[in-house]
Amino acid sequence: MIKCIAIDMDGTLLTKEHVITEENINAIKKAQEQGVEVVIATGRSYPEAIYILKEAGITCPMICVNGAEVRTPNGEITDFSPLDKAVAKQIVQKLEDNDVYVEFFTSKGIFTMDMEKGISILKNFVETTHSDADAEKVEAILQERVEFITEIESSDFIFADKDHHIYKLLTFSFDSDVLGKVRQELNEVDGIAISSSGKENLEINGIHAQKGLALEAFTAERGISLMETMAIGDNYNDISMFQRVGRAVAMGNADDAVKSQCHFVTATNEESGVGKAILEAIK
Repeated sequence: MIKCIAIDMDGTLLTKEHVITEENINAIKKAQEQGVEVVIATGRSYPEAIYILKEAGITCPMICVNGAEVRTPNGEITDFSPLDKAVAKQIVQKLEDNDVYVEFFTSKGIFTMDMEKGISILKNFVETTHSDADAEKVEAILQERVEFITEIESSDFIFADKDHHIYKLLTFSFDSDVLGKVRQELNEVDGIAISSSGKENLEINGIHAQKGLALEAFTAERGISLMETMAIGDNYNDISMFQRVGRAVAMGNADDAVKSQCHFVTATNEESGVGKAILEAIK
């Protein structure tokens, strides 16, 4: 019997236009009515995620920034696992040496030192992955993302403030060779977890900030076995959950390598695959 369901957001719960379908909403609420603990497990920061859930009328705990932060349904932080700042400096230097775009996901917001480059990369990404979307929809997705990012001249203040925690470093590149080189260099750094939410990016967290580890602690606190837990996702930052739970479900739009880590494959995010997977699990 499934007692906990962990759900990724982008490419999973959300459509390509960042909407939660009625089928998904109704299935989540039905599971909750039956006493199932539903938790969102996302690479997004809390502000980036919560407004979408509120619009859909979904209230539940959240594992944010790939497990770097855990929040109650009311938004209270119950646990956090930041990057060591000395390690983060080392990573940032490697990223800058390779001339790749980087964003700082922190306890006080998301920051970049090159907003223009970030917008250009994001626009390229949106136009590539949403090739059938019109210009207005592309612009809406861009604005949604950009409003959460603050441009800065230097990251020194982030490192200087002991109360300013770095949760994740996100880097983008459409050059697979460059991204491969960066990943190879980062593999030599101790104390970090490297994942991705798409082939164009790398997400660097502290070693303890992984969705799977956060979910393991989350269920243990509630007396729920991981064998009684289902995880639904579409990308590589979801694999740490898939490897731990009793019911791992990949989205139909996931890469084959991700699907191979799962027990089941559901429909795509455009076809309310989350809702279908939930109803199948709780029936």
